[in-house]
Amino acid sequence: MAARAGTRPNGREALLIRFDKLERLTHWSTAALFTILILTGVALYFPSVGSLFGRRHLVAQIHLWIGVALPVPILLALVGPWGGRFRQDVRRINLWTHREIHWLRTLGRTGGPIVDKFNPGQKLNAIFVAGTIVVMFATGFVLEWFGFFPLDWRTGATFVHDVFALAVSVVIVGHVLFAITHRDALRSMLKGWVTENWARTHALVWFREQRRSIAQTSGPEES
Repeated sequence: MAARAGTRPNGREALLIRFDKLERLTHWSTAALFTILILTGVALYFPSVGSLFGRRHLVAQIHLWIGVALPVPILLALVGPWGGRFRQDVRRINLWTHREIHWLRTLGRTGGPIVDKFNPGQKLNAIFVAGTIVVMFATGFVLEWFGFFPLDWRTGATFVHDVFALAVSVVIVGHVLFAITHRDALRSMLKGWVTENWARTHALVWFREQRRSIAQTSGPEES
């Protein structure tokens, strides 16, 4: 699938589409829902913070139904013909090379892997966040509709819910800081495109794939 966006105004460097509109909408919708969950969760967990908001019951209801809605953007992006690129990226995230696994096992002490569209850290982040959504949804269900579950389930769900809430908050803060310090990667999630030079440096496998696709689409005269 070709992912060319065109050229810069100076005509010197072509652009590649890294994320389409659906992928960017899914990312920012999920980010907004996570932000609301974290803010309302802090207000519910710390009474001193909750007193600044007031109306604890309303805050609890917002937290509950935003939690229910959290998987919706991703599920909508996965179904139907509109989610082709999103599903393709999900498959990329779940595909690990031996070199990537070895690099992770040695905590980066060996030579870095030849990166596809996503590096190992980005893959781990995506997998962790997706897993967190499932865990938080399941434990939140137990905590809200506790009458259907035994006491030990509710106790365990409370512990797991709190631990994962803390962990995902730390991961999200790290993700935001990383994005701020890597402007090109952030721009790709805002505008969708990256330069060919960035792709060649940071996502060589994906870059080569896109160049082959563009060459095949353009034909021998244009390529």
